[in-house]
Amino acid sequence: MPLTLQETQTVIAGAHERAAKIGAMVTVAVVDEGGHLQALGRMNGAAPLSARIAETKAASVALFRRDGAALRQMQEASPGFFAQLDRVVRVPILAGAGAALILRGDTVLGALAVSGGMVPGQDDECAEAGLTVLAP
Repeated sequence: MPLTLQETQTVIAGAHERAAKIGAMVTVAVVDEGGHLQALGRMNGAAPLSARIAETKAASVALFRRDGAALRQMQEASPGFFAQLDRVVRVPILAGAGAALILRGDTVLGALAVSGGMVPGQDDECAEAGLTVLAP
């Protein structure tokens, strides 16, 4: 069962709050377990392209059931496979920082991804803050 709309908005708000504290202007995408967009929040001043990047990173994580760092390792180990993968799954696959699975116990509810950080680690930091607000 995916997150509720209220939960997705809470995740986005948590990530945006952290971004504001560190001076980043980001977009946060939350997708369901099948990689379908549930909610998207773009901060004022965030680059327009960050919306597409965040959604694509989140969908990739959800479909592979691996966070962005693990997906990046897979991509580096099998570049030929990843170069052809978008033809098989018919959606773009993008491995990158700031993307994580949303879990409830062992159940994958979906994924979130952050895009727009200007300093290494900002996307990851904001994504972690978004996940933290869901902790029981």
